[in-house]
Amino acid sequence: MPAGGISCYSSKDLVNWKNEGIALRPTTGDCSSDLDTSKVIERPKVIYNSKTGKFVMLMHIDKNDYSYSRSGVAVSDQPIGPFKYLNSVWPNESTARDMTIFQDEDEKAYHFFSSEQDNTMHVELLTDDYLSHTKVEKRILVNQIQEAPAVFKYKKKYYLITSQCTGWAPNPASLAITDDIMGEWIQYENPCKGKKSETTFLSQSAFVLPLKRKSGSFIFMADRWNKSNLEDSRYIWLPLKMIDGKPEIKWYNKWNLFQLP
Repeated sequence: MPAGGISCYSSKDLVNWKNEGIALRPTTGDCSSDLDTSKVIERPKVIYNSKTGKFVMLMHIDKNDYSYSRSGVAVSDQPIGPFKYLNSVWPNESTARDMTIFQDEDEKAYHFFSSEQDNTMHVELLTDDYLSHTKVEKRILVNQIQEAPAVFKYKKKYYLITSQCTGWAPNPASLAITDDIMGEWIQYENPCKGKKSETTFLSQSAFVLPLKRKSGSFIFMADRWNKSNLEDSRYIWLPLKMIDGKPEIKWYNKWNLFQLP
């Protein structure tokens, strides 16, 4: 959707939220700028770098026809911004679209993104300051046509939930698991179960949030696109349970964050 900057909201309990304003401001009337309102900004993710004391934001930067397909980076002293935009690149000369960042327990950070016209997912190790890419990379889900990566870790295994590429229409989620983030990823069945699981409950994966207060408890966060009015698109949050080493996501009309079903 046309770039209008990136907003930030904060919460102490994941229930009550405060609007913190625009974390990364757009520009107008300058089509040469990545942040111009004529461009596209998607999938922003922010992580903290304890070595530099900076918050780093990575995002997908594009044109309306998706011919640009670059990875943008911005930096800030605070999670709410203001973020200073640095630049955009084709990581190791690869196009970059839908993306996420995963920060491991050793504080190494990895950039997952759809590439090669969305035919293949790339995993690239970021530099120690998280501002650029190293040469350590891995092509996964080759020729699988996947986007919307969401990554998490549980008991020394890495889990990747993705979506097929069907425009703004929802489709079944896909799952891949590995013991080594730069190793071979094995694909498994749709982690969503029950009614409307074939459309990921009318949504598309965005992020998986671990709940530190309870091991093995996660929140599956997904985008519910309104293709006739994208600005009115919403989110869904659902409990994600680990069952026999695999994630399971079911629909609940209501659920309590402090009493997970």
